[in-house]
Amino acid sequence: MCDKIKINLVVNGEPVTFEVQPHVSLLRALRDNYYYDVKCGCEEGDCGTCTVLLDGIATKSCITLAAACEGHEVWTDKGLGYNDALAARLQAAFVECGSIQCGFCSPGMIVAGVHYLKHGGKADRRAIKRSISGNLCRCTGYVKIVDAIYKVAQEIERGALA
Repeated sequence: MCDKIKINLVVNGEPVTFEVQPHVSLLRALRDNYYYDVKCGCEEGDCGTCTVLLDGIATKSCITLAAACEGHEVWTDKGLGYNDALAARLQAAFVECGSIQCGFCSPGMIVAGVHYLKHGGKADRRAIKRSISGNLCRCTGYVKIVDAIYKVAQEIERGALA
């Protein structure tokens, strides 16, 4: 068994130290430290339900080593919702558009949507579909998810959201 290492990072705006074995994923480190809004799906990088923002980039936490995140900043869906107006608006749009059925994929989809919108994403359904293509949903067929991201993108374009 490997000795644990300490990693220091910032999660949802708060400095934290995790003790992990060197082979542990960021997903496992987060969930082992009570960040349950980061969902565990496939643990192979296929489903995207574990997506977080790592230094502002949508990242699948199940295939990212926790040790590689030393000194970096991680935002989860819940943390974004409490601290970021755009993310909170997108979360609300998911509810308004009926984008949530079982809710399992929602955190990863919302984080992917936030990444898209924060990196200049437009109200373009094809581009939105590409931006969430690494995230799987088993319930909604994606239409309502795309609708929610599209709605917020339109609000940004109209100047209703900064």
